[in-house]
Order: sequence, then C-alpha cells, then structure tokens
Amino acid sequence: MDLLQPGDLVVANDAATLPASLCGIHIPTGRAIEVRLAARRSLERTQVDRFTAVVFGAGDHRTRTEDRLPPPELRPGDQLALGRLRATVERLLDHPRLICVYLHGSPQEIWASLARHGKPIQYAHVHQPLALHDTWSSIAAQPAAFEPPSAGFMLSWGTVAALAARGIGFATLTHAAGLSSTGDPRLDARFPLDEPYNIPKITAAAISAARMRGDRIIAVGTTVVRALEAAAWANGQILAGPGLARLKLGPETHLRVVEAIVSGTHENGTSHHELLRAFVPRHVLAKMDELLDFHSYRTHEFGDSVLIERNAA
Repeated sequence: MDLLQPGDLVVANDAATLPASLCGIHIPTGRAIEVRLAARRSLERTQVDRFTAVVFGAGDHRTRTEDRLPPPELRPGDQLALGRLRATVERLLDHPRLICVYLHGSPQEIWASLARHGKPIQYAHVHQPLALHDTWSSIAAQPAAFEPPSAGFMLSWGTVAALAARGIGFATLTHAAGLSSTGDPRLDARFPLDEPYNIPKITAAAISAARMRGDRIIAVGTTVVRALEAAAWANGQILAGPGLARLKLGPETHLRVVEAIVSGTHENGTSHHELLRAFVPRHVLAKMDELLDFHSYRTHEFGDSVLIERNAA
C-alpha cells in the first residue's frame, strides 16, 4: 500500500473461477480421461458449448502435472462421457493433448452439469482437494476464469476501502484467465491462448480520466495487463465492451496503458516470469529474483507479491 500514491488507478480481474476440470470416460476405449477446459471465444453465458481443452489420462491432481498419464489416443468425432455431460472431440490442435471439444446440451444444461460434476483445476502442491470457493478472490463476480487470476488473492474489501481512503482509485474488468501449466514444455510454450475479456464502461471511463491526469494505471496481475493492452492495440484508447486478447506479453511488448503491475512471484524459466519482461529487462528480473530468494519469498501459488514499475526506457 505504501508504494501506491494518490491518483493511482488500480485495476483488477473480477473473474470467478469455473469448475473446469471434468473427469470421465473416453467412450471408444472405455479408458479414463480428464478434460481441463482452457479457453473459449466469448464470455457470453449462452456460448458455453465449445472450448479449447487440455486432456490427461487416468489420475488426479495428487500426481504432478508433468507426471500425468497421457490421454487415450483421440480422433475427431470421439465421444466423451463427463459425468452427465456428453462431449465430442471436434478436432486436435497440433498436440495430442490439446483439443477443441463440443459440449452437448442447452446452455442451462451445460452450466448445471459443470456445477454438479466439474471441479476446480488443481496442482499437486496442494494435496487436499479444493472447493470451488477456495479458488475465488474476494472480488470474484462472473464465472469466467479457468484458473484463478491469482494476483487478486491479495485483495480484500478492506483493502479496496483503504485504497479509496488514500485517494487511490479501484476498478475491475473480467478476463478469462487460462491454465498456468500443462506439464509439457512444448504445449506450455503455446500459452496463453486467446482469451476473451470485457471492460465495463465505468472502468474505461476511470482509465481515460486517470491517463488524462497523468496518473498511473496499476494492473493486478498479468491478465489485466493483457486485456488492457489488447483493448488499446488499435489506437491506444480503452473502449468499453468485449474483446479477445491475442497478444503475448514479453520483452518485445510496447506497453501503452499499464505503468505498473502487482504480480505473484514467479520462478525463472516459467512463462509467467517471461511475461514480466514486458515491464523490465532480464537483468532487473534476475536481481529481483536474487532478493526474493534471499528474503525467502514464496512463489505465486503461496501468496507473496511484488510491484514492478514499467521501465522508463
């Protein structure tokens, strides 16, 4: 809080996490399969029949992702039984574990089945199964994210009130945060996938006003950066409404909107760590990593965060 100043505008992702892990049976072989929903094209509540998904064989989150069994050999047209949901493999996406899947049923039936049968995507560092509400931040609203926009866990409504008391603005957007890891470096290199977002009118107006004043836009997490920079790609202006974030943040990214980011601490070599190079060069991140290790900061799954300001150069 002490690193922020009056006039700053803090923007957070209010996406609630979906129960995006669906276990079931690959009907052609009778073998177990886990389907982890990973992306869709729109946040419209009625458009929930087609997803990009990552698939695994038998097992659960207690096995490290990189050690999970491969799925049964999949072909377009294969049928999947996922609890009460029925699904069809529409096509393979250049990797044996990345598919486009079609969920059968009306939007109401699909939402009900997800709620009844789906579980939050989880990794082996937390052995106890998570309840869905464990993956929601305090500001969680529309179910949209496939994994939690984890930087938002640092926020509480008390924090938001404290920001307001210091003259610091707060606004939200909704971005469908995707998977953080698949356990396969070749597949992980394709992430993040295209992700839909929506920027409310009140948020677009707050950003415009802050920029006109010359005040900082501070993103809570990389998903917020990705949404805002995607929205500003055409002409540098933030327009309200839906969009699809296609850009990948990295050292070549020219940031137009966001001056600083609040992020979890990420291990060197991970895709999330590379995203931070949009703000500062590699040698600055290396020095930051040294300090984080020296002071025993915990990685982002366990709650510690950093504030990184954009390199002025």
